[in-house]
Amino acid sequence: MNQTQTKPWSPDPVTREILEELRSELGACMQCGTCTASCPNGFAMDVTPRQMWRMVQFGMLDQILESKTFWMCSSCYMCTLRCPRGLKLTRAMGALKRLARARGTWKIRKNSAFYDAFMDNVEKYGRVQETSLMPGYFLKSRDPLLPLHYLPLGVRMMKAGKLHVPSSAQKGRLKKLFAKVREMEEES
Repeated sequence: MNQTQTKPWSPDPVTREILEELRSELGACMQCGTCTASCPNGFAMDVTPRQMWRMVQFGMLDQILESKTFWMCSSCYMCTLRCPRGLKLTRAMGALKRLARARGTWKIRKNSAFYDAFMDNVEKYGRVQETSLMPGYFLKSRDPLLPLHYLPLGVRMMKAGKLHVPSSAQKGRLKKLFAKVREMEEES
């Protein structure tokens, strides 16, 4: 006899709405894997985009939210451009980020720390400032041991001349763009 127990799934109304929207958008996915092959960050994802769409189709919410895949999406739109079905896959990754934030568990906050620090850095400086990105990430992660993990990498980058002195030449340049995106997200 099968000892596997199935757990009833009853998401809150906001989660259910977002997940149903995603399922209807991704229902036409034929699992060809073009999205995965096109993704420049695919090597760093714990679940491939193709697998993520299947998990959405099956409503595997807990496994989806445990994944770091959608946090690794850089919104380059390669998957959307190359999808033979014309699915809006980058938009789906954004919806998963919003869904994760709505759930707001400790693990989700930890997984989103780098994404948040990166986007804050780009909005503030107009480009990534490596020397201010990592302290922002460490503060958002709220893990006092995390800087020690990155110390050897930081030393190697300094020796190789890959860390640059902060520049304010582009500071604030993208603030209007970010404000418009927030406005559009609130409307949708």
